[in-house]
Amino acid sequence: MATNSSDNSLLHLNEVTVAMVPWPEHGHLNLLFYLARIIASHSIPVHFLCLTARNQDLIKRLQGGLKTSVENLGDSNIHFNDLLVQSSPTETKDDFLERLGESICRTCHELSTNTKRLVIIHDCLMITYIGNHLHLMSNFKCYAFHPTSAFTRYSTLQQTIHILDEDHDEMIKQLGDEFPTAESTFGPNMAEFVEEELKWKHNSGDIINSCRELEGKFIDSLAKVKENTPLWAFGPFNMLPESLDSLSISSSGNKSTRHNCLKFLDKQDVNSVIFVSFGTTTTLSQEQVKELALGLEQSNHKFIWVIREADKRVDMENGEERHEKIVLPEGFEERVEGRGMVVRSWAPQLEILGHPSTGGFLSHCGWNSSMESISMGVPMAAMPMTVDQPYHTLLVSNVWKIGVSVWSWARRKEIVPAVAIEKAVKTLMGTPEGEEMRQRVVEMRDNIKKSVNHGGLAYKEMESFISYITKN
Repeated sequence: MATNSSDNSLLHLNEVTVAMVPWPEHGHLNLLFYLARIIASHSIPVHFLCLTARNQDLIKRLQGGLKTSVENLGDSNIHFNDLLVQSSPTETKDDFLERLGESICRTCHELSTNTKRLVIIHDCLMITYIGNHLHLMSNFKCYAFHPTSAFTRYSTLQQTIHILDEDHDEMIKQLGDEFPTAESTFGPNMAEFVEEELKWKHNSGDIINSCRELEGKFIDSLAKVKENTPLWAFGPFNMLPESLDSLSISSSGNKSTRHNCLKFLDKQDVNSVIFVSFGTTTTLSQEQVKELALGLEQSNHKFIWVIREADKRVDMENGEERHEKIVLPEGFEERVEGRGMVVRSWAPQLEILGHPSTGGFLSHCGWNSSMESISMGVPMAAMPMTVDQPYHTLLVSNVWKIGVSVWSWARRKEIVPAVAIEKAVKTLMGTPEGEEMRQRVVEMRDNIKKSVNHGGLAYKEMESFISYITKN
């Protein structure tokens, strides 16, 4: 069974043990947990190293979504190692993460004494915080997981280390101010981070949650940047058979236990509802909430809107929860009753996207959300906020043409007005252009399904990765 312990009595002298080191935010946690399950299904012991509260919350979310206990998932090779790192109101986020990194490396050292080889799969953002503490071990290999698209990673590398690429340069030239710069998305220190990452001597390979059917050109371009370092792309993780058995969507089962969102969708026509959600790390301003509400109301389309405060910051792990309520325009919920549903807590995003009545997704265009939307064949209205999201918006709207951009990235500091939101929703949900986008993304979904199934390209790449980490 899946366990929650750092007890060495659970360990045996294995040929290979894997330690998963996520960046401690839920979007990153979920992806690495998918990967943990994929690895564990190959009879490899996997340890998930994260903050105690984050591990507990992950388990709680899984239980809420699965209507079962994690202990009954059959994940006998997965163990949760809880890291209790107290935060202080006076320390910086970096100080907190340094102490978390030290705790991670101590745990890795303990694990390394009970295995012939320890494989550490870490979120690329954790390099800064674990890189100086791994010298205590000799029997380990590190693999960096990049929780973003190959396009984003290649674009930022191209800008920061100045790769010569005429095709990419031409795209940047054509888009002008609409093409996101590394500084406008990741901040002024991105070049410094990239330099640190490329020089890190412990990196034995890179993993991306993508596939060649989606990003073949950019994956190949990325591989050329680090020719001597293996690169694997075998996503979407949520579609691989090893993760589908327990984490996949299901519209069957006990109707009385289904989420109210799904019951609402059951009563609607096919492709008639747009799902609206901005992930777990975004909090919209009160002014933006008002414009979004008015845009949805004026569109006259049916919707499910998940509206909530962002999860706590990484360094506020042990702080108090916020209880501020996001205020909607007066009378909004009454005016859209029966047509729109507002959800102020967790909602089963994959199940909602996979429901036949869901015909569009208004999103910040985070990579998790983008991949889930594509994997369910749902076109997108992209409203990016920061980091990699504007790059994914370009993929969705300009490269793949499976969605629309709600607002200009060049005007990102402005509040997105209701009229722009209304227009995007209407285009996606009620025009021939929107239907063409829907047909394209359904075709992409079908191609990806073939790729991740046994014998498919992504599945073979996943098997190649498992083989590599167990033999090298």
